[in-house]
Amino acid sequence: MNTSFFSDLLQTISDRGRALLESTGVRRTDAGTRSEDFVELCEHLLSGRGEASGVALAREILNRYEELTTGPRIAFFEALAQRFGSDRDKLETAIKAWQAAPGDETAAAVHLAAEPRRQELFRRLNLAPGGTAALVKMREQLIDAMDHRDDLGVVDADFVHLFSSWFNRGFLVLRRIDWSTPANILEKIIKHEAVHKIKSWDDLRRRIDPPDRHCYAFFHPALVDEPLIFVEVALMRDIPGAIAPILTAQREVLDPDKATTAAFYSISNCQRGLAGVSFGNFLIKQVVEEISRDIPRLSNFVTLSPVPAFAEWLRRERQSESSKVLTDEDREALKKLDIEGWWQRPETREGVEDPLLRAAAWYFLHARTGRRLPVDPVARFHLGNGARLEQIHFLADGSEKGMRQSHGVMVNYLYDLDDIEKNHEAYAANRTIAASSAVKKLARPAPGEAVPLAS
Repeated sequence: MNTSFFSDLLQTISDRGRALLESTGVRRTDAGTRSEDFVELCEHLLSGRGEASGVALAREILNRYEELTTGPRIAFFEALAQRFGSDRDKLETAIKAWQAAPGDETAAAVHLAAEPRRQELFRRLNLAPGGTAALVKMREQLIDAMDHRDDLGVVDADFVHLFSSWFNRGFLVLRRIDWSTPANILEKIIKHEAVHKIKSWDDLRRRIDPPDRHCYAFFHPALVDEPLIFVEVALMRDIPGAIAPILTAQREVLDPDKATTAAFYSISNCQRGLAGVSFGNFLIKQVVEEISRDIPRLSNFVTLSPVPAFAEWLRRERQSESSKVLTDEDREALKKLDIEGWWQRPETREGVEDPLLRAAAWYFLHARTGRRLPVDPVARFHLGNGARLEQIHFLADGSEKGMRQSHGVMVNYLYDLDDIEKNHEAYAANRTIAASSAVKKLARPAPGEAVPLAS
């Protein structure tokens, strides 16, 4: 009700402001959609108009932005980078004032002068009806443009800075997704499922309707009926070692009172324009609290996670003559990975499991980026949230995607409620990887490596 009220209020202000706006000479016929004229409208918006005309002008700018083709849109991004940065004269003046009289007041003036003008532009555009959704879409298009334009990174950094505040955890609302959820939201769940594709409405119903299947999503009041991120959960008797038994249509529904384990088997972001704004850590922790209240006897909270970068990493290790990971015997056994459909026949599958799992354990515990972070993006997410790497599974995902990305390997990350904070702090401070003894035993020691591990 409140969201609808304020949306209607903004729309009313915008409509009334349009008449004021036209009385000042800013009309659609004056500016067209040429990027230079479009930028001038943005300068008008920043010039300090009254609220009604400002809301109307913000709506006009966003409407015209929607009409821009790729070339003018990139020209607009260039203008944001080049013309809407910090006011250097004001910044120099503020710095000199602070140097002459250091203090909170002069420091605040430096902070204010250092802020790029485009941040205030985005704030004012956000006042338009539907402004937040339009800006999220704008940032998505900026991300596309940045594939070949590193100079636009300053604009992107300002988007992330503002979105991190606008989409603060305090504004997010957790909602359970079930078969009674409106169809327009369910369609978005189908569309944005990024881990295990939802093949049909029947497939979706199997994931959200039975009593042993749950789905939760975060929403934001400014994006009505637009999920930001969602997680699918399976209630089970034991920690799962493969995805097929979870997704199969032939499975037997489990009475939730007999479940001991909640398995988070898919987490999907829905808004590409919010990339870099973290929701997942809050989502998992809140869902754990939610399910724990409903089913107190649950004792295990685990994921069944993909390993999207493993196959490519292993390919490089197999080609490297100086690999620390693979012995000559391992290399010979892993040649079978090059045989099409190797996992479907016993004669080609034989001998692959042990060297593949040893390599996977080494990958998780020792493979690092230049910044000393784990190579695997999913590992970075869960380890950063305070989870423990618990088990590694052979041929856990036989889908085309699973075999292509990880040779079928999947892993469990365990969220032990007593250890989450300790693991998080150790990872944040020292990049300590919390891992079970079973995983550590699998990994071949890494010569010269001093990667800290935790039990």
